[in-house]
Amino acid sequence: MIGTADKVMLLGQIGVGKSSLAHRLVFDRFESTYKPTIGVDVYRYQPEDGASPRAPMIVWDSDGNLGDAMFKHVYLKEASAAIVIGDITRSETIEQMVSTAAAFRASLPGRVTCFIVNKIDLTNGADLDLPEALTQEEKMLFYTSALTGENVQQAFAATSDAIARRTR
Repeated sequence: MIGTADKVMLLGQIGVGKSSLAHRLVFDRFESTYKPTIGVDVYRYQPEDGASPRAPMIVWDSDGNLGDAMFKHVYLKEASAAIVIGDITRSETIEQMVSTAAAFRASLPGRVTCFIVNKIDLTNGADLDLPEALTQEEKMLFYTSALTGENVQQAFAATSDAIARRTR
């Protein structure tokens, strides 16, 4: 609903680029020094209007250190969506995306789930075999680079649009 903000959780293992994606999205910059998130960092972002106006987003950048215990924390309450992130250079993070999304969906049924495979700037065009459960999510699967900004705004805009469709 326009006028209220959509709470969007960034989920994924440590080092997949959750904070870098948030910084690229909100500040349009890439921080070259790595500073791990402790707990949760919160950002406000106003997606550009698409076919219809988009609600502001409150982006919750989680530290990735809690695993499935995260789904018991109060800060997950009232989330409109989760963006589950993996690092294309670390296959275990890609495989973990499926179970993280399943845990989110079990905790908050009916909420939007988007998938980001990040750090595509590091692949030199190499293909990656994705788990079948991820390839079935093609409408909400994005390949991004926080370094270059490639597809970052598109992934968040698609998430915003999916939230709007769900709440109509």
